[in-house]
Parts: sequence; C-alpha cells; structure tokens
Amino acid sequence: MEVQEIITQLQGMSNEKYKANVVKMGIPEANSIGVSTGEVRKLAKTIEKSNALAYALWESGYHEARLLAVLLFDKKTLTIKEAAKLMDDVISWDLCDHLCKNLIVKIKGFTELINEWIISNDTYKKRGAFTLMVADVIHNKKITEDTIDEYLDMVKNYSDDDRDHVKKAASWALREIGKKDFTENEKAILLAHELKEGSKPQQWIAKDALKELENVVKVEGRGRLISADSMMGKEKDE
Repeated sequence: MEVQEIITQLQGMSNEKYKANVVKMGIPEANSIGVSTGEVRKLAKTIEKSNALAYALWESGYHEARLLAVLLFDKKTLTIKEAAKLMDDVISWDLCDHLCKNLIVKIKGFTELINEWIISNDTYKKRGAFTLMVADVIHNKKITEDTIDEYLDMVKNYSDDDRDHVKKAASWALREIGKKDFTENEKAILLAHELKEGSKPQQWIAKDALKELENVVKVEGRGRLISADSMMGKEKDE
C-alpha cells in the first residue's frame, strides 16, 4: 500500500469534531486530519508492518499518519537509537505516550532512554522517561524490585518540573508503581508524603497521586491493585 493511498484513507475517516480536539492539544491544523486513535488502530491491522512505509508516513507530518506509523514499525528490526530519534519530532503528549507505550518500550535497550531522557530539558523526552517507567511497571512481569526502586528515586529526584505534561506524567508513574502491589503501594505513599514537603510541582504531584494511592484495593483475578472508586473496586465491597 502506498503512503498517499493510506493518507487518503485517513482523510476519508476524518471527523471535524475530533480534529478540533487534536488542534487544541497543540497540533497545527495543517498537520491534523481528525481521526481517533481507535480508528487508526483498526486501519493498522489491515496493513503489513514495514519500516520503510512507517518512515514515509512519519515524514508526511500528519499527526494521525505518525500514530499509524508507530504501529507499523517492525520492533524486531528497528534499533532503539532509530526509535529514540522519532521523539525529536514529537510535539504532543498523546503521540509521546503512544510512541513510548506501543514501540519504544518493546525494543531492547529502552531503559537507556529513561536514564537519558529523565535529565532532558525537552518536555516530551522527559515525559517519555516517565511514560516508559509506567509501561515497564504495568507490563513487565519480570521487573525487579531494584528497578522499581530506581524508578521511585527518579520520581523523587526529577519531579521538580512545573511543565504540565511533565508533572502529570510523574504523578502517573508514581501511581502506577503504587498499584503494582501493597509493598510498592506503601513505598509510593511514603514518597508522595515526602514530595508534599518539596517544591510546588512536587506538592501537586503528591496530592494528585495520593488521591488514588490511598484508595486502592486488591480484586481477585487482577494482578495489580485498582482504585476502590472504579466499577470493579466498588463491586468488591458489595
């Protein structure tokens, strides 16, 4: 399938209301087609993976084409260096998270990027570091306690950042670490209370995280803790 053919398909799926929402996120209107990520995922299932095609879609500049490209890269042949370079073009939190969760975290060596990006001045590289922590904690069944402790240290040491998209990602990482099990939950809560005595961004992160961390339950059949306010969490108490 040719790039222009795919872009034409995406344009045929365009929704003006969704396009307006994408533009609100900071994507230039000229680069937005207006297709939901769900629809992009459906389209990806009909196209064979190809790094050449994915790169061509990425270079088109269209936001939705880049979302699609992430799903079409071959994780077995793409290097972590090549995947990391894509972040240079990212200008929105949704593409940052999509790229990290669906591609980068699945490539060997991604933890090197956490160490590199956590000290970056670039908004989305730093957010990407926290997002990679989230993806690793949620999906890596073999993650070690030492690795989780390293992530907690990073949240502690690099969360003094008042950029909205960074501090929200730091809170997200702290919450997901704390939902792994009750041992990690206790550690995350202790760190959150420590952050409450820190800078204004850290105080915000602590308060945001504690709303969930102090209100989790274990539900049979679920590997991770969940919010007691969720539908499944409420059902547990019935």
